[in-house]
Amino acid sequence: MEDEQTVQTSMEVESPAADQELPVAWLGGGLGVLVLAVVLVVAARGRGRAQSAAPLLEQTEAPSGVDVEAPGPPTAGLAGRLREALGRSRGALQARFDELFGRAIDDSMFEELEETLLAADAGLPTTERILAPLREQARQGEADPSVLRGELRRTILQLLESSHRPLEPRPDLWVVLVVGVNGSGKTTTIGKLAARLVSEGRRVLLAAGDTYRAAAAEQLEVWAERSGADIVRHNEGADPGAVVYDALEAAAARGHDVVIIDTAGRLQTRKPLMDQLSKVRRVISKKVPDGPHETLLVVDGTMGQNAMSQARQFNEATPLTGVVVTKLDGTAKGGMVLGLAAELALPVKLIGIGEQVDDLRDFEPAAFVEALC
Repeated sequence: MEDEQTVQTSMEVESPAADQELPVAWLGGGLGVLVLAVVLVVAARGRGRAQSAAPLLEQTEAPSGVDVEAPGPPTAGLAGRLREALGRSRGALQARFDELFGRAIDDSMFEELEETLLAADAGLPTTERILAPLREQARQGEADPSVLRGELRRTILQLLESSHRPLEPRPDLWVVLVVGVNGSGKTTTIGKLAARLVSEGRRVLLAAGDTYRAAAAEQLEVWAERSGADIVRHNEGADPGAVVYDALEAAAARGHDVVIIDTAGRLQTRKPLMDQLSKVRRVISKKVPDGPHETLLVVDGTMGQNAMSQARQFNEATPLTGVVVTKLDGTAKGGMVLGLAAELALPVKLIGIGEQVDDLRDFEPAAFVEALC
């Protein structure tokens, strides 16, 4: 141990200059004193480096153009959580908005504002709808950038509120059909929603309608155990309609309040699979005449305009009542949420803003606009 310490210490200490000679006595019986002296010197230098490093860290500035916020205490409100989760989207938009609304209002400013919204995947029709009131105010002589930026916020808020319909469980049996492509976070969303409803005192039953992959049913079974929900599943390759039928029968017999139905992660371009989804819906309506009460499409927030394509085609196969946008904490394409409301009149009902169970939140338009703009 002493040999290792001596080797390590000798590597840290600068060798004496070549023209300086050590006394012979130090090389002989005074070797222990020499080692002790070296250790003290190294310790002193370490303290000096530690003390001098702190001011350097404090003086280091963030890279230019990066929106950096000092860490603070955890925020319980949705607006605060959204500000954290939408860090990438917000950082990309806020800096650009600050720049554009900090200069003269002219045609070039509007062109660049349009490019900024398109880069955030708002889509061309949505972008034009957002900018129309601002252009009109500018034509009427409004030249105050702060006024126009306020109008931008109001327009986006009105756009989101025009189609907004929150998720509202029914007092009797509530049937929720969940659709979406593989990798969108569909099964995880079902698990988190089940945990939330169970915590509110509801009896929840999960139907493992994705029978194409054994792993899907197994994952759903894990979520059922974690959340305290019950589950109905069949063997791999079974008819999804049969699973749904049995789940609804079981829910009626056992007095469940909620049935959440998982479906295969269908590619929206695969017509036979979309036909199967339509069949599942027919089975539901035979057992529960006014069901499903909610048909939720789960989309990956990082997919941008591709999520819009998914929404259009799923909506044709089975009329959607709302959208769940996951992974909003990992995207700079938050403008896609605006497109869902403006172009498809589909309300975003839930958003995923993290990995924890309680990170599946109700979508609130005002909180989203506050966090984004």
